[in-house]
Amino acid sequence: QVQLVESGGGSVQAGGSLRLSCTVSGASSSYNRYCMGWFRQAPGNERERVAVAADSTFYADSVKGRFTISHDSTKNTLYLQMNSLKPEDTAMYYCAADPSAFGSVGFCYARLKSGYWGRGTQVTVSS
Repeated sequence: QVQLVESGGGSVQAGGSLRLSCTVSGASSSYNRYCMGWFRQAPGNERERVAVAADSTFYADSVKGRFTISHDSTKNTLYLQMNSLKPEDTAMYYCAADPSAFGSVGFCYARLKSGYWGRGTQVTVSS
């Protein structure tokens, strides 16, 4: 049973930083790397793709230059380093993974939507 557990969320002031972690357990992948990503959803908004780790890396325009996605395969943990946080970054952040797939950003994004998801970690940025 694949499980994803997010951590690292919290409340910060605008301009601050947070690092989110997502630990993946129960995954036996034939890939050294596999489709992984971060999404977020603010109240009243649709779920938004934030960053996707595939054969290349995707960032939403709203976070480009401020957020960095990375993966430590030795710890089976996905990270999202968030710098220069803005109030509009306030949302529940979710990680997603599909250990059975790897490929382009578009391919991984499609697979992640039906892949494994964590329960989320709340990020609140005050002005």
